Amino acid sequence: MSDNAGKQTPSRVSFIGLGVMGYPMAGHLAGSGYQVSVYNRTRAKAQKWVAEHGGQSAESPAAVAVEAQIVFTCVGNDDDLRAVTTGPDGAFEAMAPGAIFVDHTTASAKVARELAAAGAERGITFLDAPVSGGEAGAQKGILTVMVGGEPEAFERARPAIESYARSVGLMGPSGSGQLTKMVNQICLAGLLQSLAEGLDFAQRAGLDVEQVLAVISKGASQSWQMENRGVTMHRDEFDFGFAVDWMRKDFGLCLDEARRNGASLPVAALVDQFYARIQARGGSRWDTSSLIRLLRDN
Repeated sequence: MSDNAGKQTPSRVSFIGLGVMGYPMAGHLAGSGYQVSVYNRTRAKAQKWVAEHGGQSAESPAAVAVEAQIVFTCVGNDDDLRAVTTGPDGAFEAMAPGAIFVDHTTASAKVARELAAAGAERGITFLDAPVSGGEAGAQKGILTVMVGGEPEAFERARPAIESYARSVGLMGPSGSGQLTKMVNQICLAGLLQSLAEGLDFAQRAGLDVEQVLAVISKGASQSWQMENRGVTMHRDEFDFGFAVDWMRKDFGLCLDEARRNGASLPVAALVDQFYARIQARGGSRWDTSSLIRLLRDN
Protein backbone atom coordinates (compact mmCIF):
# COMPACT_ATOMS: atom_id res chain seq x y z
CA MET A 1 0.00 0.00 0.00
CA SER A 2 1.09 3.57 -0.70
CA ASP A 3 1.07 6.55 1.69
CA ASN A 4 0.26 9.19 -0.94
CA ALA A 5 -3.13 10.43 -2.08
CA GLY A 6 -2.63 9.28 -5.67
CA LYS A 7 -4.05 6.21 -7.35
CA GLN A 8 -2.24 3.46 -5.44
CA THR A 9 -4.08 1.32 -2.94
CA PRO A 10 -4.80 3.50 0.12
CA SER A 11 -3.39 2.53 3.51
CA ARG A 12 -3.99 5.65 5.61
CA VAL A 13 -7.67 6.26 6.32
CA SER A 14 -9.84 8.19 8.75
CA PHE A 15 -13.28 7.57 10.22
CA ILE A 16 -15.64 10.31 11.40
CA GLY A 17 -18.56 9.24 13.59
CA LEU A 18 -18.19 6.35 16.02
CA GLY A 19 -21.81 5.50 16.71
CA VAL A 20 -23.33 2.03 16.81
CA MET A 21 -22.41 1.55 13.15
CA GLY A 22 -19.21 3.55 12.75
CA TYR A 23 -17.44 2.17 15.81
CA PRO A 24 -17.29 -1.45 14.58
CA MET A 25 -16.82 -0.42 10.93
CA ALA A 26 -13.71 1.55 11.86
CA GLY A 27 -12.58 -1.44 13.91
CA HIS A 28 -12.81 -3.72 10.87
CA LEU A 29 -10.64 -1.27 8.91
CA ALA A 30 -7.99 -1.39 11.62
CA GLY A 31 -8.25 -5.16 11.77
CA SER A 32 -7.65 -5.34 8.01
CA GLY A 33 -4.32 -3.53 8.30
CA TYR A 34 -5.29 0.07 7.55
CA GLN A 35 -3.76 2.92 9.53
CA VAL A 36 -6.90 4.45 11.04
CA SER A 37 -7.40 7.82 12.69
CA VAL A 38 -10.79 8.62 14.21
CA TYR A 39 -12.91 11.61 15.17
CA ASN A 40 -16.08 11.63 17.24
CA ARG A 41 -17.96 14.55 18.76
CA THR A 42 -17.74 12.81 22.14
CA ARG A 43 -13.98 12.56 22.62
CA ALA A 44 -14.25 9.78 25.19
CA LYS A 45 -15.73 7.47 22.55
CA ALA A 46 -12.80 8.15 20.20
CA GLN A 47 -10.31 7.57 23.00
CA LYS A 48 -12.02 4.29 23.88
CA TRP A 49 -11.81 3.18 20.23
CA VAL A 50 -8.08 3.98 20.10
CA ALA A 51 -7.50 2.04 23.32
CA GLU A 52 -9.16 -1.00 21.71
CA HIS A 53 -7.87 -0.77 18.15
CA GLY A 54 -4.78 1.43 18.11
CA GLY A 55 -4.35 4.34 15.72
CA GLN A 56 -5.03 7.84 16.92
CA SER A 57 -7.86 10.29 17.51
CA ALA A 58 -8.17 13.90 16.42
CA GLU A 59 -10.00 16.94 17.74
CA SER A 60 -11.85 17.94 14.57
CA PRO A 61 -12.94 16.52 11.20
CA ALA A 62 -10.27 18.66 9.53
CA ALA A 63 -7.53 17.39 11.82
CA VAL A 64 -8.45 13.75 11.27
CA ALA A 65 -8.56 14.18 7.48
CA VAL A 66 -5.17 15.84 6.91
CA GLU A 67 -3.16 12.82 5.77
CA ALA A 68 -5.97 10.41 4.92
CA GLN A 69 -6.25 8.90 1.47
CA ILE A 70 -9.84 7.93 2.26
CA VAL A 71 -12.06 9.61 4.84
CA PHE A 72 -15.10 7.60 5.93
CA THR A 73 -18.05 8.97 7.83
CA CYS A 74 -21.24 7.69 9.39
CA VAL A 75 -23.21 10.46 11.10
CA GLY A 76 -26.87 11.28 11.73
CA ASN A 77 -28.42 13.30 8.92
CA ASP A 78 -27.87 15.86 6.15
CA ASP A 79 -27.00 18.68 8.56
CA ASP A 80 -24.51 16.54 10.48
CA LEU A 81 -22.91 15.52 7.20
CA ARG A 82 -22.55 19.11 6.01
CA ALA A 83 -21.04 20.06 9.37
CA VAL A 84 -18.24 17.46 9.14
CA THR A 85 -17.47 18.12 5.46
CA THR A 86 -17.92 21.78 4.50
CA GLY A 87 -18.59 23.33 7.92
CA PRO A 88 -15.98 25.06 10.11
CA ASP A 89 -13.08 22.66 10.66
CA GLY A 90 -14.73 20.32 8.18
CA ALA A 91 -12.82 17.51 6.50
CA PHE A 92 -12.96 18.97 2.98
CA GLU A 93 -10.72 21.91 3.87
CA ALA A 94 -7.93 19.56 4.96
CA MET A 95 -8.14 16.70 2.45
CA ALA A 96 -5.47 16.47 -0.21
CA PRO A 97 -6.38 16.55 -3.91
CA GLY A 98 -6.97 13.00 -5.09
CA ALA A 99 -8.35 11.83 -1.74
CA ILE A 100 -11.74 10.12 -1.48
CA PHE A 101 -14.58 10.82 0.93
CA VAL A 102 -16.89 7.84 1.55
CA ASP A 103 -20.12 8.68 3.35
CA HIS A 104 -22.07 5.85 5.01
CA THR A 105 -24.77 8.10 6.47
CA THR A 106 -28.31 7.44 5.31
CA ALA A 107 -28.99 10.91 3.95
CA SER A 108 -30.69 12.58 1.00
CA ALA A 109 -29.66 12.19 -2.61
CA LYS A 110 -29.69 15.99 -2.76
CA VAL A 111 -26.93 16.39 -0.17
CA ALA A 112 -24.91 13.63 -1.85
CA ARG A 113 -24.93 15.53 -5.14
CA GLU A 114 -24.22 18.80 -3.35
CA LEU A 115 -21.16 17.41 -1.58
CA ALA A 116 -19.94 15.60 -4.69
CA ALA A 117 -19.88 18.98 -6.45
CA ALA A 118 -18.23 20.71 -3.49
CA GLY A 119 -15.59 17.99 -3.31
CA ALA A 120 -14.89 18.14 -7.03
CA GLU A 121 -14.07 21.84 -6.71
CA ARG A 122 -11.31 20.86 -4.27
CA GLY A 123 -10.08 17.84 -6.24
CA ILE A 124 -11.79 15.43 -3.81
CA THR A 125 -14.07 12.59 -4.92
CA PHE A 126 -17.22 12.04 -2.83
CA LEU A 127 -18.98 8.67 -2.74
CA ASP A 128 -22.42 8.30 -1.15
CA ALA A 129 -22.44 4.81 0.33
CA PRO A 130 -25.33 4.10 2.73
CA VAL A 131 -25.45 0.66 4.30
CA SER A 132 -27.98 -2.02 5.18
CA GLY A 133 -27.56 -4.70 7.80
CA GLY A 134 -27.90 -2.80 11.05
CA GLU A 135 -25.73 -2.90 14.13
CA ALA A 136 -25.31 -6.68 13.94
CA GLY A 137 -24.15 -6.45 10.33
CA ALA A 138 -21.62 -3.77 11.26
CA GLN A 139 -20.27 -5.81 14.15
CA LYS A 140 -19.95 -8.95 12.04
CA GLY A 141 -18.55 -7.10 9.01
CA ILE A 142 -21.34 -8.30 6.69
CA LEU A 143 -23.03 -5.05 5.65
CA THR A 144 -24.53 -4.35 2.25
CA VAL A 145 -23.14 -1.11 0.82
CA MET A 146 -24.86 0.81 -2.00
CA VAL A 147 -22.55 3.35 -3.64
CA GLY A 148 -23.05 6.36 -5.87
CA GLY A 149 -20.19 8.18 -7.56
CA GLU A 150 -17.28 7.85 -9.96
CA PRO A 151 -16.22 4.30 -10.94
CA GLU A 152 -12.47 4.94 -10.56
CA ALA A 153 -12.83 6.22 -7.01
CA PHE A 154 -15.20 3.37 -6.21
CA GLU A 155 -12.62 0.79 -7.28
CA ARG A 156 -9.93 2.47 -5.18
CA ALA A 157 -12.14 2.57 -2.11
CA ARG A 158 -13.75 -0.85 -2.58
CA PRO A 159 -11.06 -2.99 -0.84
CA ALA A 160 -11.35 -0.88 2.31
CA ILE A 161 -15.16 -0.97 2.25
CA GLU A 162 -15.05 -4.75 1.86
CA SER A 163 -13.37 -5.02 5.26
CA TYR A 164 -16.84 -4.59 6.82
CA ALA A 165 -19.15 -5.53 3.95
CA ARG A 166 -20.46 -8.73 2.43
CA SER A 167 -21.86 -6.99 -0.64
CA VAL A 168 -20.68 -3.74 -2.27
CA GLY A 169 -22.18 -2.34 -5.46
CA LEU A 170 -21.76 0.80 -7.56
CA MET A 171 -25.32 1.86 -8.34
CA GLY A 172 -24.64 4.85 -10.59
CA PRO A 173 -23.61 8.51 -10.35
CA SER A 174 -23.70 10.65 -7.22
CA GLY A 175 -26.91 10.19 -5.27
CA SER A 176 -27.56 6.68 -6.60
CA GLY A 177 -26.39 5.02 -3.39
CA GLN A 178 -28.86 7.04 -1.34
CA LEU A 179 -31.67 6.36 -3.81
CA THR A 180 -30.97 2.63 -3.63
CA LYS A 181 -31.11 2.74 0.17
CA MET A 182 -34.51 4.41 -0.14
CA VAL A 183 -35.71 1.51 -2.29
CA ASN A 184 -34.51 -0.85 0.45
CA GLN A 185 -36.50 0.98 3.13
CA ILE A 186 -39.61 1.25 0.96
CA CYS A 187 -39.55 -2.52 0.43
CA LEU A 188 -39.21 -3.11 4.17
CA ALA A 189 -42.29 -1.04 5.01
CA GLY A 190 -44.93 -3.41 3.68
CA LEU A 191 -42.92 -6.49 4.61
CA LEU A 192 -42.72 -5.59 8.30
CA GLN A 193 -46.38 -4.62 8.52
CA SER A 194 -47.49 -7.81 6.75
CA LEU A 195 -45.33 -9.93 9.05
CA ALA A 196 -46.87 -8.21 12.09
CA GLU A 197 -50.39 -8.81 10.75
CA GLY A 198 -49.67 -12.46 9.96
CA LEU A 199 -48.24 -13.24 13.40
CA ASP A 200 -51.07 -11.46 15.19
CA PHE A 201 -53.57 -13.42 13.07
CA ALA A 202 -51.81 -16.71 13.90
CA GLN A 203 -51.92 -16.01 17.61
CA ARG A 204 -55.60 -15.04 17.57
CA ALA A 205 -56.37 -18.18 15.55
CA GLY A 206 -54.89 -20.33 18.30
CA LEU A 207 -51.92 -21.58 16.30
CA ASP A 208 -48.46 -22.36 17.65
CA VAL A 209 -46.83 -19.22 16.27
CA GLU A 210 -43.25 -20.46 16.43
CA GLN A 211 -44.23 -23.66 14.65
CA VAL A 212 -45.98 -21.58 12.00
CA LEU A 213 -42.81 -19.54 11.51
CA ALA A 214 -40.67 -22.67 11.26
CA VAL A 215 -42.85 -23.98 8.44
CA ILE A 216 -43.69 -20.90 6.38
CA SER A 217 -40.15 -19.51 6.56
CA LYS A 218 -39.20 -22.30 4.16
CA GLY A 219 -41.84 -21.24 1.64
CA ALA A 220 -42.78 -18.29 -0.56
CA SER A 221 -43.22 -15.82 2.33
CA GLN A 222 -39.66 -16.32 3.58
CA SER A 223 -37.68 -13.16 4.36
CA TRP A 224 -34.76 -11.99 6.49
CA GLN A 225 -37.24 -10.23 8.75
CA MET A 226 -39.28 -13.40 9.24
CA GLU A 227 -36.22 -15.50 10.07
CA ASN A 228 -34.55 -12.91 12.32
CA ARG A 229 -37.46 -11.04 13.86
CA GLY A 230 -40.47 -13.39 13.73
CA VAL A 231 -39.81 -15.18 17.02
CA THR A 232 -38.84 -12.00 18.90
CA MET A 233 -41.99 -10.28 17.60
CA HIS A 234 -44.06 -13.16 18.94
CA ARG A 235 -42.26 -12.91 22.29
CA ASP A 236 -42.81 -9.14 22.43
CA GLU A 237 -39.08 -8.36 22.48
CA PHE A 238 -38.05 -5.08 20.85
CA ASP A 239 -35.16 -3.68 22.88
CA PHE A 240 -32.56 -4.08 20.10
CA GLY A 241 -32.10 -3.68 16.37
CA PHE A 242 -32.99 -0.79 14.05
CA ALA A 243 -34.77 1.91 16.02
CA VAL A 244 -38.17 3.31 15.05
CA ASP A 245 -36.68 6.83 15.17
CA TRP A 246 -34.16 5.85 12.50
CA MET A 247 -36.78 4.26 10.28
CA ARG A 248 -38.97 7.37 10.46
CA LYS A 249 -35.97 9.48 9.46
CA ASP A 250 -35.42 7.18 6.47
CA PHE A 251 -39.11 7.24 5.50
CA GLY A 252 -38.96 11.03 5.58
CA LEU A 253 -36.17 10.90 2.98
CA CYS A 254 -38.14 8.43 0.86
CA LEU A 255 -41.35 10.44 0.94
CA ASP A 256 -39.53 13.69 0.20
CA GLU A 257 -37.77 12.15 -2.81
CA ALA A 258 -41.06 10.65 -4.01
CA ARG A 259 -42.62 14.11 -4.04
CA ARG A 260 -39.81 15.18 -6.36
CA ASN A 261 -39.84 12.22 -8.74
CA GLY A 262 -43.59 11.57 -8.79
CA ALA A 263 -43.50 8.08 -7.23
CA SER A 264 -46.53 6.94 -5.26
CA LEU A 265 -45.73 5.40 -1.85
CA PRO A 266 -49.09 4.70 -0.18
CA VAL A 267 -47.88 1.74 1.89
CA ALA A 268 -44.69 3.46 3.07
CA ALA A 269 -46.69 6.57 4.02
CA LEU A 270 -49.18 4.48 5.99
CA VAL A 271 -46.51 2.48 7.82
CA ASP A 272 -44.69 5.72 8.62
CA GLN A 273 -47.82 6.85 10.49
CA PHE A 274 -47.96 3.53 12.33
CA TYR A 275 -44.40 4.20 13.50
CA ALA A 276 -45.49 7.66 14.64
CA ARG A 277 -48.00 5.93 16.91
CA ILE A 278 -45.24 3.67 18.25
CA GLN A 279 -43.18 6.77 19.05
CA ALA A 280 -46.14 8.31 20.87
CA ARG A 281 -46.28 5.20 23.05
CA GLY A 282 -42.65 5.60 24.09
CA GLY A 283 -41.20 3.18 21.54
CA SER A 284 -38.81 5.51 19.74
CA ARG A 285 -35.86 3.19 20.39
CA TRP A 286 -37.72 -0.08 19.86
CA ASP A 287 -36.83 -2.21 16.88
CA THR A 288 -38.90 -1.67 13.73
CA SER A 289 -40.56 -5.07 14.27
CA SER A 290 -42.53 -3.42 17.10
CA LEU A 291 -45.36 -2.70 14.64
CA ILE A 292 -47.09 -5.78 16.06
CA ARG A 293 -47.65 -3.86 19.31
CA LEU A 294 -50.29 -1.72 17.60
CA LEU A 295 -52.23 -4.82 16.58
CA ARG A 296 -52.01 -6.51 19.97
CA ASP A 297 -53.17 -3.40 21.78
CA ASN A 298 -56.31 -2.88 19.66
